[in-house]
Amino acid sequence: MTAWFEETLHSGFHSRYKIERVLYEARTEHQHLIIFENAEFGRMMALDGVIQTTERDEFIYHEMLTHTPIFAHGDVRRVLIVGGGDGGMLEEVLKHQSVETAVQVEIDDTVVELSKEHLRSICGDAYEDPRTELVIADGVDYVNETSQRFDVIIVDSTDPIGPGEVLFGRRFYGGCKRCLNPGGVLVTQNGVPFLQGSELSGTMEIFRELFADVASYCASVPAYIGGYMTFGWGCDNPALQEVNSERLSERFAAAGIATNYYTPAVHKGAFALPPYISRLVG
Repeated sequence: MTAWFEETLHSGFHSRYKIERVLYEARTEHQHLIIFENAEFGRMMALDGVIQTTERDEFIYHEMLTHTPIFAHGDVRRVLIVGGGDGGMLEEVLKHQSVETAVQVEIDDTVVELSKEHLRSICGDAYEDPRTELVIADGVDYVNETSQRFDVIIVDSTDPIGPGEVLFGRRFYGGCKRCLNPGGVLVTQNGVPFLQGSELSGTMEIFRELFADVASYCASVPAYIGGYMTFGWGCDNPALQEVNSERLSERFAAAGIATNYYTPAVHKGAFALPPYISRLVG
């Protein structure tokens, strides 16, 4: 019989991916994890029945959550990543030579170790980079207790189920605000609003309590089925969202980073939301 992985994130429909070969499957201390090969998407990782990343399209998600806040800020030295155990976000952050320290807080060390073993095409050598500081801990506790401060915080969480649920609440977002440097930016993954509207609107409601400038931007990621995926933006410096294309182009050229999705024009256009999403933002 042909083996299929069935994603059960949404109640109204399920999506299926043909499994060519299972590379690893087990229950970790925190969640069920499977890494398998698929003819269309390459190697894929799922946690608790939900696709997290694929070799074929990971660049879209990782580039947009990384380069958008870093190029908007213009002088990022310290970055915090919460989640992101596959290492793709860390690998993208470290492409910026201005970044002196990248702290990654991941609750499940098994995800990190298996990604280094099976998903090197996604994480590369990011975990061996001397600028990397890997912390195995609860992200909520970390942002509320650390003495470190950051220019950009990237929340690369799972959906609000299982261990990722706490990363969508007031205590977590408040802790992120606490450890941002003045003028720093917090960006978050907020799901596919066509199917998960409350995920985006709930985050935006909390952001409006915390930040002077609140927005959402989007990208189309094929493995995250249901249309646009949205990202949250929280900052106390409205000028960062308004950085013009010319300035972004200068920073992009100076960085010398090769991308497959992000460009300064895509950056600007990503903040133009269709009405069904902008109503959720509020």
